Amino acid sequence: MTLPQEFHDIAKRLNNWGRWGVDDEIGTLNLITEQVVREAAGRIRTGLRIPLALPLRQDGVQTGMIPGRVNPLHTMTAINHEMFGPGTVATSDDAVTMGLQCATHWDGLTHVSHGGRLYNNRPADTVTAHAGATSLGIEKAPPIASRGVLLDVARAHGSDRLPGGHPVTPEDLDAAEELAGVTVRSGDIVLIRTGQVGHYLAGDRQAYAFPSPGLSLRTPEWFHARDVAAVANDTLTFEIFPPEIEGLWMPVHALDLVEMGMLQGQNWNLEELSEACAAEGRWEFFLSAVAEPFVGAVGAPVAPVAVL
Repeated sequence: MTLPQEFHDIAKRLNNWGRWGVDDEIGTLNLITEQVVREAAGRIRTGLRIPLALPLRQDGVQTGMIPGRVNPLHTMTAINHEMFGPGTVATSDDAVTMGLQCATHWDGLTHVSHGGRLYNNRPADTVTAHAGATSLGIEKAPPIASRGVLLDVARAHGSDRLPGGHPVTPEDLDAAEELAGVTVRSGDIVLIRTGQVGHYLAGDRQAYAFPSPGLSLRTPEWFHARDVAAVANDTLTFEIFPPEIEGLWMPVHALDLVEMGMLQGQNWNLEELSEACAAEGRWEFFLSAVAEPFVGAVGAPVAPVAVL
């Protein structure tokens, strides 16, 4: 279906085009200022480091549902090779072929378009077959580190995992914010736990993929009102799947990436972080989540770490 008027009305209310100048290529990452980072570093109390990335493996989360987004194919290119002659130091090397968004990743600002436009009114055809994203590429993103806030929506519902097809609403985010006892503020990176990744961790890739809870069409305005820098969650599709409005595919992607210029992340493992935050009664932390700077890429793998 074509994008409905409701979508266009929301897009108009949260559009950030020109907010940081006509040449801007990083969108809401502008909100992570040096002061924000200094204050984020002050959130560290224990030094506990919690990894949030899924392992990169051939039997990863991809099932073939998304064409071309292949799980990592790992190949050894050299094994104990005495490159400089017999008796010299031997080396082993390896290579990987993978979809850049196949596992834990950031969606770049060129990952989706609508109406022939990308963020900041860039033409969609600036993404080309040979060069990839000739503007707004993921390599333009500065080092991503800020205060992270875990909004544990599943826990706020008194559940280990939201049911498949549950639309995460602004009311859900409010409830998780109240549970956390924090106020999401400008420059924060918000992590939203649904518990969905538990299916994958238990070995069921199909259940992880579909049906899935995810963000509803109304959530981008919640992030915009709080000047959130980036958002990630623990699902394959980020937004609810199948869509909450029949035939309306990926509207949240378009609102976040195209209209706001806000990076969004998928396939983040938030299970250990949820337990640690609950044990400490603290849901804010320092978060490092630097995108791998593939030039011209429309997304990139990331190995985020929360430091409590």
